[in-house]
Amino acid sequence: MTSELLDIADAVVGAALPGEQIEAYVARGSSTEVRVYGGEVEHFVAAASEGIGIRIISGGRTGFAHAGTLDLTAIHEVLAEARENVAFGTPDEWAGLAEPDGVATIDQELWNEQLAGFATTDKVALALELESITKGLDSRIRVDDANYVDGGGEAAIVTSTGVRRHGRSNACHVSVSTLADGDGETQTGFGFSIGAHPGEFDLERAAQEAVDRATRLLGARKPPSGRTTVVFDPLVTAQLLGVIGSTLNGEAVVKGRSIFAERLGDDIASSAVTLIDDPTDPRAYTATDTDGEGLAARRNVLIGAGRLERFVHSSYSGRRAGVPSTGNGVRGGYAGSPSAGCLALALEPGSRSRDDLIAGVGDGVLVLSVSGLHSGVNTISGDVSVGASGIVIRNGVLAEPIREFTLATTIQRLLSDVVEVGSDVEWLPMRAAGVSLVVGGVTVSGTS
Repeated sequence: MTSELLDIADAVVGAALPGEQIEAYVARGSSTEVRVYGGEVEHFVAAASEGIGIRIISGGRTGFAHAGTLDLTAIHEVLAEARENVAFGTPDEWAGLAEPDGVATIDQELWNEQLAGFATTDKVALALELESITKGLDSRIRVDDANYVDGGGEAAIVTSTGVRRHGRSNACHVSVSTLADGDGETQTGFGFSIGAHPGEFDLERAAQEAVDRATRLLGARKPPSGRTTVVFDPLVTAQLLGVIGSTLNGEAVVKGRSIFAERLGDDIASSAVTLIDDPTDPRAYTATDTDGEGLAARRNVLIGAGRLERFVHSSYSGRRAGVPSTGNGVRGGYAGSPSAGCLALALEPGSRSRDDLIAGVGDGVLVLSVSGLHSGVNTISGDVSVGASGIVIRNGVLAEPIREFTLATTIQRLLSDVVEVGSDVEWLPMRAAGVSLVVGGVTVSGTS
């Protein structure tokens, strides 16, 4: 790392006028995307970017501007534009920048030199190898595509309120999508592997997972309707956690758009549920040492043994709620301003494997995938209605595959009806970790 980005940010903040708060966010990065099909490269992108975002707050009004270059002339123009935009801002009594809160950052190895030096030809070779392995596992399988993705960069954030941070990180993963053919039908599947560097990938496991997900749904039919116990696949649990996390977002709470806005301190879930947002866990794909406002990232228990302990806050939402930031300012890069959000959600795992959970269910459904999650969940009312596919559990054993059924419940009931959390934590290329989850009393709508 160099001091160049910090020097740029320092210079911008040093130009603050009386009565102004200034934040300068400076970043540069690169990414690679490889997609192969039929033994050939179908899509390849190697991109690099750099830019600056400047936020100015004066008299309760906020002005923001950005540019995708670090040219000195452009930076001066962005600063002038941000100042001009202040005049168009709506006065907001809670407007302000983050201030140092005394929480120390936790040192993490977020940058991997082996990944940084990994050759492009080797990235392509990995995607081709993953495709080849997957094809060879089952004659019913076609590979839709195999992919290699990585990205990394460095950023500096400096504010006139005393925040001054600089860091870098990188990450990578591979994935494969499959099609399984049988008796006039086709089912889809996928698999993936993540690692600090490509040497940690498990291509065989990713390939086998993609094959299994597709082939085990061949011959699936609609199930009868009724209420039953459901075991969610780790990926489905991770997707659900993303939705649940949005209801614990401080900005949604202060705007009255969360079903849990008035429930702080209440029991809102089964005692089996402890939900943690912990970007300091090095196993998380989205691990970080600071949030998008330059404050130290930290471990926050959101739900502890069923009790709603806290919401996640940025400095802005915390100011509105009358509480400190929880280190949960998130931003998409230099072109955007920070907002509140979860960084790395995970349920505290239980002690039993998925096989043991299934054996203990008796009769129920293993849900392998859901569709329409975002359109089928109302985070204000809590209503949930999503399409799903999976496998029937009969007498504690996996039986026939099922598809085209609907799961109906509410977020509140889902959390309250959690029976058990599995031990099989899976770290996914997203902001939530997966784990098997047993939930009772879920309505399944299939055939009448």
